[in-house]
Amino acid sequence: MSHPWEGAHMSRILIIEDEESIAELEKDYLELSGFEVEIETDGLAGQARALQGGCDLVILDVMLPGADGFEILKQIRREREIPVVMVSAKKDDIDKIRGLGLGADDYVTKPFSPSELIARVKAHLTRYDRLRGSAAAPNDEIEIRGLRIDKTARRVYLNGEEKIFTTKEFDLLTFLAEHPNRVYTKGELFKNIWGMDSVGEIATVTVHVKKIREKIEDDSSRPTYIETIWGVGYRFKD
Repeated sequence: MSHPWEGAHMSRILIIEDEESIAELEKDYLELSGFEVEIETDGLAGQARALQGGCDLVILDVMLPGADGFEILKQIRREREIPVVMVSAKKDDIDKIRGLGLGADDYVTKPFSPSELIARVKAHLTRYDRLRGSAAAPNDEIEIRGLRIDKTARRVYLNGEEKIFTTKEFDLLTFLAEHPNRVYTKGELFKNIWGMDSVGEIATVTVHVKKIREKIEDDSSRPTYIETIWGVGYRFKD
């Protein structure tokens, strides 16, 4: 069976609910809010679908044929980190879910307003996306004595304050910072940053170093980051 949301990028909701009129109502409102929705009316089939992956949030009824919502929630929690919103007509069920510490993200008691359900779904998806985002690979950064070069975002901060760099200034600073304590001639720097031999272009490097120092040094005549090695070139001090 092919699933309607395969290949799509919008948020995908799985409803596991045996009362088809309620499931269809939820589906209609969710689709109007821009979600893709699939319904399973049997507990075991719903559990299998949830564990298969591809959905971003599950709306799970407690009373289901095949397997009850408590058991399905346990299984989802063992294998998936997606948000689960539990639905029940009985407040006792909600208390039981809380008491068992089963890890539902939210609880809705029937009858509920569809707009309330949508608001909760959106809130949990936003939170889930934020958590997923924070777990993503951090930006590639170089940090030396209050100077932070974010290579991924191509931004430079000095003691937390952003300094605006041109493309070549950024490239030159990053190159030197990636090779601390090594002396480079102006010719070597020109070739590495501008990608050509430096015939008659040495002054370009000098001008760029001067501009970088004005942005990151307290006193550009007494630099603490990029040192001038007289008669040779420049060195980034670790």
